[in-house]
Amino acid sequence: MLGIEKEIFTSKAALGCFKILADIISTVEFNSTGELLATGDKGGRVVVFQREQESKNQPHRRGEYNVYSTFQSHEPEFDYLKSLEIEEKINKIRWLPQQNAAYFLLSTNDKTVKLWKISERDKRPEGYNLKDEEGRIRDPTTITSLRVPVLRPMDLMVEATPRRIFSNAHTYHINSISVNSDHETYMSTDDLRINLWNLEITNRSFNIVDIKPANMEELTEVITAAEFHPNQCNTFVYSSSKGSIRLCDMRTSALCDNHSKLFEEPEDPSNRSFFSEIISSISDVKFSHSGRYLMTRDYLTVKVWDINMESKPLETYQVHDYLRSKLCSLYENDCIFDKFECVWNGTDSVLMTGSYNNFFRMFDRNTKRDVTLEASRENSKPRAILKPRKVCVGGKRRKDEISVDSLDFSKKILHTAWHPNENIIAVAATNNLYIFQDKVN
Repeated sequence: MLGIEKEIFTSKAALGCFKILADIISTVEFNSTGELLATGDKGGRVVVFQREQESKNQPHRRGEYNVYSTFQSHEPEFDYLKSLEIEEKINKIRWLPQQNAAYFLLSTNDKTVKLWKISERDKRPEGYNLKDEEGRIRDPTTITSLRVPVLRPMDLMVEATPRRIFSNAHTYHINSISVNSDHETYMSTDDLRINLWNLEITNRSFNIVDIKPANMEELTEVITAAEFHPNQCNTFVYSSSKGSIRLCDMRTSALCDNHSKLFEEPEDPSNRSFFSEIISSISDVKFSHSGRYLMTRDYLTVKVWDINMESKPLETYQVHDYLRSKLCSLYENDCIFDKFECVWNGTDSVLMTGSYNNFFRMFDRNTKRDVTLEASRENSKPRAILKPRKVCVGGKRRKDEISVDSLDFSKKILHTAWHPNENIIAVAATNNLYIFQDKVN
Protein backbone atom coordinates (compact mmCIF):
# COMPACT_ATOMS: atom_id res chain seq x y z
CA MET A 1 0.00 0.00 0.00
CA LEU A 2 1.34 3.39 -1.00
CA GLY A 3 1.16 5.27 2.29
CA ILE A 4 -2.31 5.25 3.74
CA GLU A 5 -1.62 8.53 5.50
CA LYS A 6 -1.87 10.37 2.16
CA GLU A 7 -5.63 10.12 1.70
CA ILE A 8 -5.19 7.61 -1.09
CA PHE A 9 -8.71 6.26 -1.03
CA THR A 10 -11.35 7.75 -3.29
CA SER A 11 -14.93 6.75 -3.69
CA LYS A 12 -15.78 4.33 -6.50
CA ALA A 13 -19.46 3.95 -5.80
CA ALA A 14 -22.19 3.87 -3.23
CA LEU A 15 -24.12 0.82 -4.28
CA GLY A 16 -27.66 0.70 -3.02
CA CYS A 17 -29.54 2.80 -0.54
CA PHE A 18 -32.29 0.90 1.21
CA LYS A 19 -34.53 1.62 4.12
CA ILE A 20 -35.83 -1.65 5.49
CA LEU A 21 -34.23 -3.97 8.02
CA ALA A 22 -33.99 -6.88 5.55
CA ASP A 23 -31.53 -4.85 3.46
CA ILE A 24 -28.94 -4.50 6.22
CA ILE A 25 -25.75 -6.07 4.83
CA SER A 26 -24.47 -8.93 6.97
CA THR A 27 -21.42 -10.13 4.99
CA VAL A 28 -19.10 -8.97 2.17
CA GLU A 29 -16.64 -11.10 0.20
CA PHE A 30 -14.44 -10.73 -2.93
CA ASN A 31 -13.72 -13.84 -4.98
CA SER A 32 -10.12 -15.01 -5.53
CA THR A 33 -9.56 -12.77 -8.58
CA GLY A 34 -11.43 -9.75 -7.26
CA GLU A 35 -13.61 -9.67 -10.38
CA LEU A 36 -16.71 -10.53 -8.35
CA LEU A 37 -17.93 -9.14 -5.03
CA ALA A 38 -20.75 -10.81 -3.11
CA THR A 39 -22.86 -9.38 -0.31
CA GLY A 40 -25.44 -11.10 1.88
CA ASP A 41 -28.15 -9.36 3.86
CA LYS A 42 -30.56 -9.95 6.72
CA GLY A 43 -33.32 -10.75 4.24
CA GLY A 44 -31.49 -13.86 3.03
CA ARG A 45 -30.53 -12.37 -0.32
CA VAL A 46 -27.17 -12.56 -2.05
CA VAL A 47 -26.17 -9.80 -4.46
CA VAL A 48 -23.16 -10.40 -6.70
CA PHE A 49 -21.38 -7.45 -8.30
CA GLN A 50 -19.09 -7.88 -11.32
CA ARG A 51 -16.23 -5.61 -12.25
CA GLU A 52 -16.59 -4.16 -15.71
CA GLN A 53 -13.69 -4.26 -18.14
CA GLU A 54 -11.57 -1.12 -18.33
CA SER A 55 -12.75 1.40 -20.90
CA LYS A 56 -10.19 2.92 -23.27
CA ASN A 57 -12.24 6.12 -23.33
CA GLN A 58 -12.34 6.38 -19.52
CA PRO A 59 -9.25 4.63 -18.17
CA HIS A 60 -9.52 6.41 -14.81
CA ARG A 61 -12.65 4.41 -13.97
CA ARG A 62 -10.58 1.23 -13.78
CA GLY A 63 -13.65 -0.97 -14.00
CA GLU A 64 -16.76 -0.17 -11.98
CA TYR A 65 -18.64 -2.85 -10.06
CA ASN A 66 -22.21 -3.36 -11.27
CA VAL A 67 -24.92 -5.80 -10.22
CA TYR A 68 -24.30 -9.16 -11.89
CA SER A 69 -26.80 -11.43 -10.14
CA THR A 70 -29.30 -11.24 -7.28
CA PHE A 71 -30.95 -14.28 -5.75
CA GLN A 72 -32.74 -15.43 -2.61
CA SER A 73 -30.32 -17.77 -0.86
CA HIS A 74 -32.23 -18.57 2.35
CA GLU A 75 -35.83 -18.31 3.52
CA PRO A 76 -37.10 -17.99 7.10
CA GLU A 77 -37.82 -21.38 8.67
CA PHE A 78 -39.30 -22.74 11.87
CA ASP A 79 -37.93 -25.59 13.96
CA TYR A 80 -41.09 -27.22 15.31
CA LEU A 81 -39.22 -29.54 17.68
CA LYS A 82 -37.55 -26.63 19.47
CA SER A 83 -40.23 -24.00 18.75
CA LEU A 84 -37.49 -21.85 17.30
CA GLU A 85 -37.54 -19.43 14.39
CA ILE A 86 -34.56 -19.73 12.04
CA GLU A 87 -33.62 -16.41 10.51
CA GLU A 88 -32.92 -16.10 6.80
CA LYS A 89 -30.01 -13.72 7.50
CA ILE A 90 -26.81 -14.61 5.59
CA ASN A 91 -24.03 -14.97 8.17
CA LYS A 92 -21.14 -15.70 5.82
CA ILE A 93 -20.29 -16.08 2.13
CA ARG A 94 -17.19 -17.86 0.85
CA TRP A 95 -16.18 -18.24 -2.80
CA LEU A 96 -14.78 -21.47 -4.19
CA PRO A 97 -11.82 -21.31 -6.61
CA GLN A 98 -13.05 -21.03 -10.19
CA GLN A 99 -12.63 -24.28 -12.16
CA ASN A 100 -14.63 -23.47 -15.31
CA ALA A 101 -16.81 -20.74 -16.77
CA ALA A 102 -19.24 -20.91 -13.83
CA TYR A 103 -18.72 -19.46 -10.35
CA PHE A 104 -19.46 -21.25 -7.08
CA LEU A 105 -20.03 -19.83 -3.61
CA LEU A 106 -21.06 -21.09 -0.19
CA SER A 107 -23.61 -19.11 1.81
CA THR A 108 -24.92 -19.88 5.28
CA ASN A 109 -27.56 -18.72 7.71
CA ASP A 110 -27.74 -19.94 11.33
CA LYS A 111 -28.37 -23.59 10.44
CA THR A 112 -27.93 -24.41 6.74
CA VAL A 113 -25.04 -24.02 4.30
CA LYS A 114 -25.81 -23.90 0.58
CA LEU A 115 -23.54 -24.27 -2.44
CA TRP A 116 -24.63 -22.00 -5.30
CA LYS A 117 -23.63 -22.12 -8.96
CA ILE A 118 -23.70 -18.82 -10.84
CA SER A 119 -23.54 -19.29 -14.62
CA GLU A 120 -24.27 -17.40 -17.83
CA ARG A 121 -26.55 -18.51 -20.65
CA ASP A 122 -26.69 -16.75 -24.04
CA LYS A 123 -28.13 -19.58 -26.21
CA ARG A 124 -31.38 -21.55 -26.08
CA PRO A 125 -32.22 -24.88 -27.72
CA GLU A 126 -34.92 -25.00 -30.40
CA GLY A 127 -36.41 -27.74 -32.58
CA TYR A 128 -37.41 -30.44 -30.08
CA ASN A 129 -39.04 -33.58 -31.41
CA LEU A 130 -41.20 -34.45 -28.38
CA LYS A 131 -42.10 -30.88 -27.38
CA ASP A 132 -43.61 -28.01 -29.33
CA GLU A 133 -42.15 -24.48 -29.32
CA GLU A 134 -44.10 -23.59 -26.16
CA GLY A 135 -42.76 -26.60 -24.26
CA ARG A 136 -45.90 -28.75 -24.35
CA ILE A 137 -45.49 -32.49 -24.89
CA ARG A 138 -46.51 -33.54 -28.43
CA ASP A 139 -48.57 -36.60 -29.29
CA PRO A 140 -46.02 -39.19 -30.55
CA THR A 141 -48.49 -40.33 -33.24
CA THR A 142 -48.36 -36.89 -34.86
CA ILE A 143 -44.56 -36.93 -35.24
CA THR A 144 -43.77 -37.74 -38.88
CA SER A 145 -40.20 -36.47 -39.16
CA LEU A 146 -37.06 -36.24 -37.08
CA ARG A 147 -35.63 -32.83 -36.37
CA VAL A 148 -32.13 -31.98 -35.14
CA PRO A 149 -32.32 -29.45 -32.27
CA VAL A 150 -30.26 -26.30 -32.74
CA LEU A 151 -28.95 -23.57 -30.38
CA ARG A 152 -30.19 -20.05 -31.06
CA PRO A 153 -28.63 -16.84 -29.64
CA MET A 154 -30.57 -15.10 -26.86
CA ASP A 155 -30.05 -12.20 -24.45
CA LEU A 156 -27.44 -12.95 -21.79
CA MET A 157 -29.01 -14.41 -18.68
CA VAL A 158 -27.23 -15.02 -15.38
CA GLU A 159 -28.63 -17.96 -13.43
CA ALA A 160 -28.07 -18.88 -9.78
CA THR A 161 -28.90 -22.48 -8.93
CA PRO A 162 -28.43 -24.35 -5.62
CA ARG A 163 -26.20 -27.38 -6.23
CA ARG A 164 -25.84 -28.69 -2.68
CA ILE A 165 -27.66 -28.10 0.62
CA PHE A 166 -25.77 -29.00 3.80
CA SER A 167 -28.21 -29.11 6.70
CA ASN A 168 -29.12 -30.76 10.02
CA ALA A 169 -25.56 -30.76 11.38
CA HIS A 170 -25.59 -27.81 13.79
CA THR A 171 -27.47 -27.51 17.06
CA TYR A 172 -26.20 -23.98 17.62
CA HIS A 173 -25.87 -20.97 15.33
CA ILE A 174 -23.28 -21.13 12.55
CA ASN A 175 -20.90 -18.17 12.83
CA SER A 176 -18.33 -18.97 10.14
CA ILE A 177 -17.48 -21.17 7.17
CA SER A 178 -14.07 -21.68 5.57
CA VAL A 179 -13.06 -23.45 2.36
CA ASN A 180 -9.99 -25.70 2.61
CA SER A 181 -6.98 -25.27 0.33
CA ASP A 182 -7.55 -28.81 -0.98
CA HIS A 183 -10.70 -27.39 -2.70
CA GLU A 184 -12.56 -30.55 -1.70
CA THR A 185 -13.62 -29.82 1.85
CA TYR A 186 -14.84 -26.94 4.00
CA MET A 187 -15.70 -26.45 7.66
CA SER A 188 -18.71 -24.88 9.33
CA THR A 189 -18.48 -23.54 12.87
CA ASP A 190 -21.09 -22.90 15.51
CA ASP A 191 -20.79 -21.81 19.14
CA LEU A 192 -19.56 -25.19 20.42
CA ARG A 193 -18.63 -27.38 17.45
CA ILE A 194 -16.72 -27.38 14.17
CA ASN A 195 -17.79 -29.75 11.39
CA LEU A 196 -15.80 -30.82 8.33
CA TRP A 197 -17.71 -31.39 5.09
CA ASN A 198 -16.89 -32.77 1.67
CA LEU A 199 -18.29 -30.45 -0.98
CA GLU A 200 -19.80 -33.43 -2.81
CA ILE A 201 -21.49 -35.08 0.19
CA THR A 202 -24.47 -33.44 1.90
CA ASN A 203 -25.81 -36.17 4.19
CA ARG A 204 -22.88 -36.43 6.58
CA SER A 205 -20.09 -34.37 8.10
CA PHE A 206 -17.26 -35.08 10.52
CA ASN A 207 -17.08 -33.35 13.87
CA ILE A 208 -13.50 -32.12 14.34
CA VAL A 209 -13.91 -29.85 17.41
CA ASP A 210 -16.43 -30.21 20.22
CA ILE A 211 -16.06 -28.01 23.31
CA LYS A 212 -19.53 -28.69 24.70
CA PRO A 213 -19.20 -29.72 28.38
CA ALA A 214 -21.17 -32.68 29.76
CA ASN A 215 -22.96 -30.23 32.02
CA MET A 216 -23.94 -27.01 30.24
CA GLU A 217 -23.74 -25.15 33.55
CA GLU A 218 -19.98 -25.62 33.32
CA LEU A 219 -19.81 -23.78 29.99
CA THR A 220 -17.22 -21.00 30.21
CA GLU A 221 -16.46 -20.11 26.58
CA VAL A 222 -17.82 -20.43 23.06
CA ILE A 223 -16.22 -20.56 19.61
CA THR A 224 -16.48 -17.22 17.83
CA ALA A 225 -14.72 -17.79 14.48
CA ALA A 226 -12.62 -20.35 12.59
CA GLU A 227 -10.54 -20.46 9.42
CA PHE A 228 -8.41 -22.89 7.45
CA HIS A 229 -4.73 -22.21 6.74
CA PRO A 230 -4.40 -20.77 3.19
CA ASN A 231 -1.81 -23.38 2.10
CA GLN A 232 -1.78 -26.28 4.57
CA CYS A 233 -4.97 -28.29 4.24
CA ASN A 234 -4.45 -30.02 7.61
CA THR A 235 -4.20 -26.84 9.68
CA PHE A 236 -6.96 -24.59 10.95
CA VAL A 237 -7.46 -22.06 13.72
CA TYR A 238 -10.41 -21.07 15.88
CA SER A 239 -10.96 -18.27 18.37
CA SER A 240 -12.98 -18.11 21.56
CA SER A 241 -14.98 -15.69 23.67
CA LYS A 242 -12.21 -15.81 26.28
CA GLY A 243 -9.72 -14.18 23.93
CA SER A 244 -7.71 -17.30 23.09
CA ILE A 245 -6.80 -18.66 19.65
CA ARG A 246 -6.18 -22.37 19.12
CA LEU A 247 -4.24 -23.77 16.18
CA CYS A 248 -5.13 -27.39 15.36
CA ASP A 249 -3.56 -30.04 13.13
CA MET A 250 -5.94 -32.66 11.73
CA ARG A 251 -3.04 -35.08 11.24
CA THR A 252 -2.71 -35.41 15.02
CA SER A 253 -6.13 -36.92 15.65
CA ALA A 254 -9.59 -37.12 14.13
CA LEU A 255 -11.06 -34.99 16.93
CA CYS A 256 -9.00 -31.84 17.42
CA ASP A 257 -10.16 -30.96 20.93
CA ASN A 258 -6.51 -30.90 21.95
CA HIS A 259 -4.91 -27.98 20.14
CA SER A 260 -1.37 -27.89 18.76
CA LYS A 261 -0.78 -24.26 19.73
CA LEU A 262 -2.53 -21.81 22.02
CA PHE A 263 -2.19 -18.07 21.44
CA GLU A 264 -3.22 -16.06 24.45
CA GLU A 265 -2.10 -12.76 25.94
CA PRO A 266 -1.93 -12.69 29.74
CA GLU A 267 -4.25 -10.11 31.23
CA ASP A 268 -2.80 -7.19 33.16
CA PRO A 269 -4.40 -7.41 36.64
CA SER A 270 -4.27 -3.64 37.01
CA ASN A 271 -6.62 -3.24 34.01
CA ARG A 272 -9.12 -5.82 35.26
CA SER A 273 -12.73 -4.60 35.25
CA PHE A 274 -16.30 -5.86 34.93
CA PHE A 275 -16.02 -5.54 31.13
CA SER A 276 -12.63 -7.26 30.74
CA GLU A 277 -13.97 -10.63 29.61
CA ILE A 278 -16.52 -9.09 27.23
CA ILE A 279 -14.05 -6.83 25.42
CA SER A 280 -11.42 -9.59 25.20
CA SER A 281 -13.80 -11.86 23.25
CA ILE A 282 -12.42 -12.33 19.72
CA SER A 283 -14.95 -11.51 17.01
CA ASP A 284 -12.81 -12.45 14.00
CA VAL A 285 -9.62 -14.35 13.13
CA LYS A 286 -7.85 -14.33 9.77
CA PHE A 287 -4.72 -16.00 8.44
CA SER A 288 -2.46 -13.76 6.38
CA HIS A 289 -2.19 -14.68 2.69
CA SER A 290 1.29 -16.06 3.38
CA GLY A 291 -0.01 -18.20 6.23
CA ARG A 292 2.73 -16.92 8.57
CA TYR A 293 0.58 -14.56 10.65
CA LEU A 294 -2.79 -14.47 12.35
CA MET A 295 -4.89 -11.35 12.77
CA THR A 296 -7.53 -11.19 15.51
CA ARG A 297 -10.08 -8.54 16.36
CA ASP A 298 -11.50 -7.98 19.82
CA TYR A 299 -13.70 -5.08 20.85
CA LEU A 300 -10.98 -2.44 21.19
CA THR A 301 -7.94 -3.79 19.34
CA VAL A 302 -6.56 -5.63 16.34
CA LYS A 303 -3.65 -7.98 17.06
CA VAL A 304 -1.18 -9.69 14.75
CA TRP A 305 0.31 -12.99 15.91
CA ASP A 306 3.29 -14.88 14.52
CA ILE A 307 2.21 -18.53 14.38
CA ASN A 308 5.69 -19.44 15.65
CA MET A 309 5.32 -17.32 18.80
CA GLU A 310 2.46 -18.16 21.17
CA SER A 311 3.42 -16.06 24.19
CA LYS A 312 2.26 -12.64 23.02
CA PRO A 313 1.07 -10.83 19.88
CA LEU A 314 3.64 -9.46 17.50
CA GLU A 315 1.70 -6.23 17.01
CA THR A 316 -1.25 -4.59 18.77
CA TYR A 317 -3.25 -1.76 17.21
CA GLN A 318 -5.78 0.35 19.12
CA VAL A 319 -8.95 0.68 17.01
CA HIS A 320 -11.01 3.04 19.18
CA ASP A 321 -9.33 3.28 22.58
CA TYR A 322 -11.31 6.47 23.23
CA LEU A 323 -14.32 4.22 23.92
CA ARG A 324 -12.69 2.69 26.99
CA SER A 325 -14.33 5.34 29.18
CA LYS A 326 -17.71 4.67 27.52
CA LEU A 327 -17.90 0.91 28.18
CA CYS A 328 -20.70 1.28 30.72
CA SER A 329 -23.07 3.00 28.29
CA LEU A 330 -21.96 0.67 25.47
CA TYR A 331 -22.91 -2.25 27.70
CA GLU A 332 -26.32 -0.75 28.40
CA ASN A 333 -27.12 -0.27 24.70
CA ASP A 334 -25.62 -3.71 23.80
CA CYS A 335 -23.03 -2.20 21.43
CA ILE A 336 -20.27 -3.82 23.49
CA PHE A 337 -21.39 -7.15 21.98
CA ASP A 338 -20.94 -5.98 18.35
CA LYS A 339 -18.77 -8.32 16.29
CA PHE A 340 -16.34 -6.42 14.08
CA GLU A 341 -14.49 -8.20 11.27
CA CYS A 342 -10.93 -7.52 10.09
CA VAL A 343 -9.14 -8.01 6.76
CA TRP A 344 -5.64 -8.01 5.28
CA ASN A 345 -4.65 -6.26 2.09
CA GLY A 346 -3.20 -8.38 -0.72
CA THR A 347 0.40 -8.10 0.50
CA ASP A 348 -0.34 -8.52 4.24
CA SER A 349 1.16 -5.09 4.92
CA VAL A 350 -2.03 -3.22 5.85
CA LEU A 351 -4.91 -4.17 8.14
CA MET A 352 -8.46 -2.83 7.99
CA THR A 353 -11.36 -3.03 10.43
CA GLY A 354 -14.52 -1.10 11.22
CA SER A 355 -15.68 1.17 14.01
CA TYR A 356 -18.65 3.38 14.90
CA ASN A 357 -20.00 6.52 13.24
CA ASN A 358 -19.37 4.77 9.89
CA PHE A 359 -15.62 5.05 10.53
CA PHE A 360 -13.18 2.39 9.44
CA ARG A 361 -9.53 2.11 10.44
CA MET A 362 -6.39 1.15 8.52
CA PHE A 363 -3.02 0.27 10.01
CA ASP A 364 0.18 0.16 7.94
CA ARG A 365 2.44 -2.50 9.46
CA ASN A 366 5.59 -1.14 7.81
CA THR A 367 5.32 2.58 8.61
CA LYS A 368 3.27 2.04 11.82
CA ARG A 369 0.96 4.81 10.63
CA ASP A 370 -2.79 4.54 10.90
CA VAL A 371 -5.74 6.44 9.50
CA THR A 372 -9.46 6.78 10.24
CA LEU A 373 -11.75 7.16 7.21
CA GLU A 374 -15.50 7.57 6.93
CA ALA A 375 -17.97 5.84 4.65
CA SER A 376 -20.80 8.32 4.22
CA ARG A 377 -23.20 9.65 1.61
CA GLU A 378 -21.11 12.83 1.33
CA ASN A 379 -18.15 10.71 0.18
CA SER A 380 -20.16 8.69 -2.31
CA LYS A 381 -19.56 11.00 -5.27
CA PRO A 382 -17.21 9.35 -7.80
CA ARG A 383 -13.54 10.25 -7.28
CA ALA A 384 -14.26 12.20 -4.09
CA ILE A 385 -11.15 11.97 -1.90
CA LEU A 386 -11.65 10.54 1.57
CA LYS A 387 -10.26 12.84 4.22
CA PRO A 388 -8.85 11.38 7.44
CA ARG A 389 -11.09 11.84 10.46
CA LYS A 390 -10.02 12.37 14.05
CA VAL A 391 -11.91 11.84 17.29
CA CYS A 392 -11.44 14.36 20.07
CA VAL A 393 -11.46 12.77 23.54
CA GLY A 394 -11.36 15.85 25.73
CA GLY A 395 -10.25 19.44 25.90
CA LYS A 396 -10.54 21.87 23.01
CA ARG A 397 -11.92 20.37 19.80
CA ARG A 398 -10.42 21.40 16.49
CA LYS A 399 -12.56 22.28 13.49
CA ASP A 400 -12.05 18.98 11.62
CA GLU A 401 -12.37 16.77 14.71
CA ILE A 402 -15.44 15.01 16.06
CA SER A 403 -16.15 14.70 19.77
CA VAL A 404 -16.35 11.20 21.22
CA ASP A 405 -19.72 12.21 22.70
CA SER A 406 -21.04 12.98 19.20
CA LEU A 407 -20.35 9.53 17.75
CA ASP A 408 -23.39 7.74 16.35
CA PHE A 409 -23.29 4.16 17.65
CA SER A 410 -26.18 3.11 15.41
CA LYS A 411 -23.89 3.66 12.40
CA LYS A 412 -21.31 0.91 12.53
CA ILE A 413 -19.05 -0.83 10.03
CA LEU A 414 -18.91 -4.50 10.97
CA HIS A 415 -18.17 -6.02 7.54
CA THR A 416 -15.35 -5.13 5.16
CA ALA A 417 -13.45 -6.80 2.31
CA TRP A 418 -10.21 -6.06 0.45
CA HIS A 419 -9.54 -6.91 -3.20
CA PRO A 420 -6.94 -9.74 -3.29
CA ASN A 421 -4.57 -7.94 -5.67
CA GLU A 422 -5.41 -4.22 -5.75
CA ASN A 423 -6.15 -1.38 -3.37
CA ILE A 424 -9.90 -1.67 -3.74
CA ILE A 425 -11.99 -2.07 -0.61
CA ALA A 426 -15.65 -2.80 0.03
CA VAL A 427 -17.24 -1.39 3.17
CA ALA A 428 -20.73 -2.27 4.39
CA ALA A 429 -22.27 0.59 6.34
CA THR A 430 -25.58 -0.78 7.64
CA ASN A 431 -27.65 -1.01 4.43
CA ASN A 432 -25.23 0.74 2.05
CA LEU A 433 -22.25 -0.79 0.26
CA TYR A 434 -19.36 1.55 -0.47
CA ILE A 435 -16.47 0.68 -2.76
CA PHE A 436 -13.28 2.73 -2.56
CA GLN A 437 -10.07 2.55 -4.57
CA ASP A 438 -6.67 4.19 -4.25
CA LYS A 439 -6.33 7.59 -5.87
CA VAL A 440 -5.85 7.67 -9.64
CA ASN A 441 -3.63 10.45 -10.91
